[in-house]
Amino acid sequence: LYGNDISTETNPLEAGLGWITKLSGDPFVGKSSILKMKEEGLSRRLVGFVVEERGIPRSGYDICSEEGMVIGQVTSGTQSPVLGKGIGLGYVENNTAYTAEGSLLGITARGQTLKVRVKKTPFHK
Repeated sequence: LYGNDISTETNPLEAGLGWITKLSGDPFVGKSSILKMKEEGLSRRLVGFVVEERGIPRSGYDICSEEGMVIGQVTSGTQSPVLGKGIGLGYVENNTAYTAEGSLLGITARGQTLKVRVKKTPFHK
């Protein structure tokens, strides 16, 4: 979803696309910048999540830690017809407490906080 989950404001490593970014081969535009980011470490990561209660995540909603601290933002979300639940993607601080599968986070939507659980994509196999 170019413009939502990836854009000129993100990089392939943050978005989990390192597997298609061949850094050992021929030079390309941006290679040195990506190598530098990889060496210094990423400040954020794209994670998938499933809403644990009734609600649909939308682009721009804040993602919060269990303590209520804003740690990121939803980039895309919808209602999954297969799972019967809200699902989404968003960038969060690169901390295993927030990026590990099964981590419990919150999405702030219209004055309410929805519980969400980090889940690897694809959401259904």
